Amino acid sequence: MNFARTTKFHYYKLLRLKGSPHSLALGAAIGVFIGLTPTIPLHTTAVLLITFLTRSSIIAGITTSYIISNPFTFIPLYSVCLILGNIATPYHLDTRYLNKVTNLLESDRGFYEMMQAIAGLGYEAVVVFLVGGLILALPGGLLSYFGFYHVIVAFRRKRREKQVLS
Repeated sequence: MNFARTTKFHYYKLLRLKGSPHSLALGAAIGVFIGLTPTIPLHTTAVLLITFLTRSSIIAGITTSYIISNPFTFIPLYSVCLILGNIATPYHLDTRYLNKVTNLLESDRGFYEMMQAIAGLGYEAVVVFLVGGLILALPGGLLSYFGFYHVIVAFRRKRREKQVLS
């Protein structure tokens, strides 16, 4: 299955999930927010925790997190985080750090080893990537809530109208 087809499949599965439009849209927005942050070893845990605490859709959160952050999008996302972090912080990192991070992501290290390696990048690198990620993730998560909410409501309305006509 190619990437576009897989994404479309998950998109329609997300629309068909049970739950209120608010719960689904909030779960999806949390997934987008977490997916856009450069916190790969913690994505699933963060999505599970935040969706549980907000009583939103866990499935919507996990699905959108994986659609946003996957092996095809690691390098572009982390590049944007590096650029935004360099602009917003007093630190300026070059692409060496991006190469180090992508090598870490592509390795088959365990969680503990991955966390040690990330800490080994240094305070400045962690701050630059996190600040850049937050600058990207805050509007992304917020806009995705309203987008998903609108799409879910429209999809359900259209589905109801179709069932009434049948």
